[in-house]
Formats: sequence, structure tokens, C-alpha cells
Amino acid sequence: MITDDTEIVSALRLALADKVGRQRFELWFGGSTRLELDGHTLTIGVPNRFFLDWIRANFRRQIEDACLDTLGKCPALKFLVDARLPNPQVEQICPGRPDAVQQPCGRVIGIAPSAGGSNGSSRRKFASFASFVPGYTNQVALASAKTVARQPGKMNPLLIYGPTSVGKTHLLEGIWTAARKSRGKLTAIYLSAEQFTTYFLEALRGSGLPSFRRKYRGVGVLILDDLQFLCGKRATLVELLHTVDTLLREGRQLVFAADRSPAELNELGPELTTRLQSGMVCRIEPPDYATRLAIVAQMARRLDVNVPPTVQSFVASRLTNHARELSGALCRLQATSEALGRPITLPMAEEALGEMIRDSGRVVRLGDIEKAVCEVFGLEPASLQSARKAKQVSHPRMLAMWLARKHTRAALSEIGQFFGHRSHSTVISAQKRVDRWMADAASLDLAERTWQIDDAIRQVERHLAAG
Repeated sequence: MITDDTEIVSALRLALADKVGRQRFELWFGGSTRLELDGHTLTIGVPNRFFLDWIRANFRRQIEDACLDTLGKCPALKFLVDARLPNPQVEQICPGRPDAVQQPCGRVIGIAPSAGGSNGSSRRKFASFASFVPGYTNQVALASAKTVARQPGKMNPLLIYGPTSVGKTHLLEGIWTAARKSRGKLTAIYLSAEQFTTYFLEALRGSGLPSFRRKYRGVGVLILDDLQFLCGKRATLVELLHTVDTLLREGRQLVFAADRSPAELNELGPELTTRLQSGMVCRIEPPDYATRLAIVAQMARRLDVNVPPTVQSFVASRLTNHARELSGALCRLQATSEALGRPITLPMAEEALGEMIRDSGRVVRLGDIEKAVCEVFGLEPASLQSARKAKQVSHPRMLAMWLARKHTRAALSEIGQFFGHRSHSTVISAQKRVDRWMADAASLDLAERTWQIDDAIRQVERHLAAG
């Protein structure tokens, strides 16, 4: 049993690191934040007011949970500014200004109060449409973003959603960059939902609501990233809803990004989700092979490193999770090449990236799914790519498409092309058909026997697992 206060605090810090993640813990609770337990009070000492407001607004629940795990109870929490604590983290978190916050992933989220004026955001280079790699999976979102930048208010609001690292933030930054370069007097603000929450709470506690509302309700373009962060934050959602209504009523442009569709963001409340659905909603799918290949080529040019086409193809085909993986792979290849004094070749890439590819987990490819489905249902290898429409082939083909959506990050177009040059709408139709089968606990007559749909899927997935 831990009885010494020093040991208790050490255990508490470990528990807190588990709650918030190691990177965020080091960023906010590292050398600049002090935890001290005195009887029934836990004091959280911080170097400045910014730290105090941020930690109190964003980590109170995690601190309380860590206390419950460590102590079996939650002491009173006391937040205070201690000028004796070192202040170096402030420059890392706020490079020159408190509204440019570097998140643990290393991405700096800036706020751009003016599209044309001089401000601290010039310290941080925002992405532009010119550096965005277009592809089948993002073309609608890209076209919509350009339209919004060119004609604010025409598509209102614009919501771009999709999984991590598919280009949502890049497009939002592209809209801000275009607004900043416009010759008119258009003002644009870009910030994360986490920042919006923090600034609102600061204004609420400091009686600065009128100034806060003038700033965000008087802007020409309001761009809000990571909207899902607001789920369940009732006070902030009420404020955002009023802000949205004001801007929509005055024809000002709203742009949002989230990791889910409006229908899946129930905790935002029906009022806000219906307003999101009333505008332009665009999903970005993970990039298909052609887009990944173009991303790799662009990154190689930006790094000024010579990557042969065979190696570019290898990277794009083996690392399919997200663009940050591709960037990490090229950085590793560049470092390996410089360390060994050798040019980048395919054998060197296979060796240098072997661990990275293994760590990303076993990659299930479309060919693996095709092979497993054909083996389970006794079909010829080329059957699923043929034009045959008999249910003995079409039903396994639908299952294969459904499994491809579940087990791979392949885009709809990529799946359709693989299974006989079919359209993405065919893949969507197949997915819905299999979903209905599962909901109805349907049975299928295949390979001279009757299969329950759940059993059929389990059999194919066992073959996939066996490799």
C-alpha cells in the first residue's frame, strides 16, 4: 500500500499519464506543472494563467479519474499559478502568441483573425489548395472547398468529414489561405473546436462574452476543425449554435471538419446537426492507390530526395493507413540513405521499412479477400472479377465487397475496379444488401449448401486470418 505522499503523487502522475496519453502528459504536466497532495487537497501548480485555464478546462475529469484510481477517492482540487515554476513550455505551445497551439501530434493549429491584416499567424505557414493532392476519393470535397473560398456563402455551411489524415485539415487551411489572399475586406478565423471551447470558457469566467461574441459572430468566414470534440459540451454547444445562427442569417460562411457524419454526431444535439445537414456535407475517403502514389511523389519532391518509381510504388502499396504513414516512411528512407551513404533502392526500402510495415499490422488486401471468398464457396479465382450475374457468383461478390469495406482502407472506387471494373455505387449497393442480410439473419444457398450469413462471414474471416 502506498502511504508516502511523494509515492502517492508519483503513482498519481503515472495514472494521469495513462488517462491523457504520454505525449499530452509531457506537454501539459511535465517539468512546468507541480502536483502536491496535502491532506484532502490536491494542488495543481502551473507557471502561468494560460496553463491554469487550459488544464482546468480540459483535464479536470482526467485528474479526478486518476485520483479515484490511485487513492480510491477524489480530493478537492486547487489550481494556482506558481511564478517559481519554469516557463519554457509556453514558447513550445504558443510560439509567439497564445492562440497558436501545438498539439501533441505536432500539428500547429493557428487562429487567423484577419484575412488581410498582419498578425502572428504569419509565423506558421498554412497549407494551400496548390499542395493538395486530388484524387477520386476527395474530388467532391476539394471542389466544394474551392467554391466556398471563391464564393463565400454559396454552400453554407460546409462540413467535410472522414477518418484521420485524409486531408480535412488541409482543405480547411486552404480555404483560410485563399481568404487571406483575397483582395476584399473578408475576414476569416480558423481554429479547432478545442480552442473555441477554451476561449469561450475564458470569456465566460472573465466576463468577456461581449468581446468574444463580437469576434466570432462578426467574421466573414468561420472555420472550425475537429467538431467532434464538442460532443457533450452543452454550454459551448449552445454558444456555437447561436454563433452559427447569426452567421447563417447574415450570409457569412461556415466551414467545419469532423471525423464522423452529422448523423453519427448525435451528442452535438439535433439543432446543430440539422443545420449541418442543411448545407453541403462531403465525405473524404482514405486515398486509393493512385492518390497515395501521387502523395508519395509530392512528398519526395518536397524533401528533395531521389526516390525511384519502384520504391514509390512499394511505399504506396504497403502503407495504406494514412498520409502521415507515407510521410514517416519517406523521412526514414531519407535518414537511412544519408546514414549509409547509399542511394535509395527497393531492397534498401524493404529492409528500412520492414519494421514500420509490420508495426502497422497485417495488411489485408483486396486479393486476399478475393482468394478467401473463392476458397470458401468453391469458386474459380477469376469469378468475382467476371461479368457473371448468377447468384452463385454475385452473392459471394457482394460479400467480398462488404468484407473489403470492413477489413481494408481501399476506397469505394478501388474496390469496384478490383471486382470487375464496377462503379462505386455498386459497392455501396452491395454493402447495403449484406447489411440487410445480417439484419434479417438471412440464409444463402451457395456451394451446394445453405449458409447462415453470419456463419458464411466467419468462415471467410477465418481464411483471412490464416493468411
